[in-house]
Amino acid sequence: MPRPSRPLGPDQIERLDELLAASGRIARRHFHGDLAALGAADKNAAGAGHGVGGGADSAASVDSGGADSAGGPGAHRGYDPVTEADRAIEELLRAGINAMSPGDRVVGEENGPMGPADAPRTWYLDPIDGTKAFLTGMAGWGTLVGVVEDGRAVAGWMDQPILGETFSAVGGRAVVRRPAADGGSVQITDLRTSDCTELSEAILYTTHPSMFGDSGSTRDRYDELGRRVRLQRFGGDCYAYCMLAAGRVDLVVESDLNSYDIVALIPIIEAAGGVITGPDGRQPLEGGTVVAAATPELAEQAWAVLGRD
Repeated sequence: MPRPSRPLGPDQIERLDELLAASGRIARRHFHGDLAALGAADKNAAGAGHGVGGGADSAASVDSGGADSAGGPGAHRGYDPVTEADRAIEELLRAGINAMSPGDRVVGEENGPMGPADAPRTWYLDPIDGTKAFLTGMAGWGTLVGVVEDGRAVAGWMDQPILGETFSAVGGRAVVRRPAADGGSVQITDLRTSDCTELSEAILYTTHPSMFGDSGSTRDRYDELGRRVRLQRFGGDCYAYCMLAAGRVDLVVESDLNSYDIVALIPIIEAAGGVITGPDGRQPLEGGTVVAAATPELAEQAWAVLGRD
């Protein structure tokens, strides 16, 4: 019988903030640095293995949750880089979480799952969500830490150290911490999604349309969704979800996601008043196809176009 979980305590939350500050220093040291020093490797290259450090570049063997049928999500995976920054940040976060919360399970993009499979609490780590953006000098990336307790995503952090922003949701409250405009102390602002309820008025973000394949019915439905919204933009990775929580974006629709891509963002969206589901209407803890929306009405309209099959 699974052990009951205990909510995160103030000391653990404070320690997590310290770990994110340390991971941010690693990211800033590498960002806009020498490309050769980053040591980018292709996780989809022939012979890529699983793990970090003594062997492998990870996630080539990790199930993405997307379909790999011709023309569908995941059919064309392309270049998937992993850098020394990804590895170093995950190592730091994993070690820190293991020290402060022994007995928990930790699942990371670069090193996979570690810890007891029946642990009541699981931490999901994506050291740099948006490595392609990071590698090309764009700021639309972040470090993700998500917590699942008893089968639900209950806390999440998205740290963007270049902008000095940390989006988080703990205890049902979603906030962003960022430097004050006048350069003074850090400001903490509650997050709230927009009140958009109509596709025709919505701003839609997707990291890249190829998430829905290059052709076929799945891609056709996604393209139709793009035609129905007021504005469609691409890019953003995890940052787009945080802009949804902040009321700047109304809809984020993506596919072929892994659990570590999305778990941290679920509590942020929900605590800000938004909706984020998979095709089954539940929290998309496994990734796959995801609709994040400012309102339930908008989410339903998006799924009506995309289809739930």
